[in-house]
This record gives sequence, C-alpha cells and structure tokens, in this order.
Amino acid sequence: MSDIVVQEIVRPGRTLSGSWLEVIASGLDHHRATFLWKCEGLSDAQLRQRPFTSSELSLLGLMRHLAGVERAWFQRTLAGTTPRHFPYRTYVTGSGDEWYDESDPTPAEEVYEDYLKACEESRQAFPHVTENPSRVRPNPEFGDTDVRFVLEHVIEEYARHLGHADLLRQAIDGSVGE
Repeated sequence: MSDIVVQEIVRPGRTLSGSWLEVIASGLDHHRATFLWKCEGLSDAQLRQRPFTSSELSLLGLMRHLAGVERAWFQRTLAGTTPRHFPYRTYVTGSGDEWYDESDPTPAEEVYEDYLKACEESRQAFPHVTENPSRVRPNPEFGDTDVRFVLEHVIEEYARHLGHADLLRQAIDGSVGE
C-alpha cells in the first residue's frame, strides 16, 4: 500500500474561446487540477509540513481551506443552501477570522476525498447558479455582489493559494511548477 495521497493528476485543457461561462468553468477546473498537481506524489506527512517558520500554511491546510471556499461560495452564496462542511478542527485568529487548525488529525486521504467532493458539488451547482450572471446575492463580506463577482472571487482565491502551493511544494521537496 502506498502512502502517497494524491496520485497522478492530469490537468484538463482549457477552453480558450466560447461562452463566458464555458471559459470560467474551464478555468476553475484547470485551477482545481493545478492545486492537486502541486500535492501530487506527497505523503500525509509531507502534505502536513509547514516548511516556513513564519507561517502556519501547509498544503493540507490549503486543501481544507479550498474545500471550504468551494462550498461557501457555490453552495451558500450562489445556491442559497447550507453547505455540509467536514467537521475539521478550527480556531479563531487574532483578527477574528476562523481558520483550520493544522493539528487536525483527519487523515490526508479523507481531506483529499472531501476536497474532491466539494469540487464536484460545485461543478453540479454551476449550471444552475450561473443561469443569470447579473443576479445579485447578499454577501456579508463584500456587500451585495452579482454572480460574476463571486466567480471572479473564487478564481482569485485559487490564484492566491496556487502561489502559496508553489512555494510550499518547492520548500518540501524542491519541485517547481510552471
């Protein structure tokens, strides 16, 4: 039995022309796969590593966070439903934000499965929640936002955290991406 959590990842090709929603859906799937590519071939222990003393970030922590991002924005904000978040251990930061506790003992394989499930839930919701891109949704963080803003924000979350994942992965084993 292998202790590798994320096996070989094949990133999908991107839609470079088409409807705006086709391009966005393709970009999201590309970012999701790119994040997993950064985790590919690592063990539970490696995914938990926090290689920078100045940061609590780990690839596993980012995976938990991105599963939460998927559910919060696609299910709660766009679909107006109550998402079922995995009960990870959390703590409240000095600024009052809730963050995942890196000492959470949930095996990385379960976190990975939860992340895949969250992404699939988002893919299933996508056609329904994007039927009217100008539809406005209440948002306690930003104020009222339309669907386009939410989709852009999810891409922004991935872009930011893919940069973190690049740095973490390079510090863990020297692997660099594009």
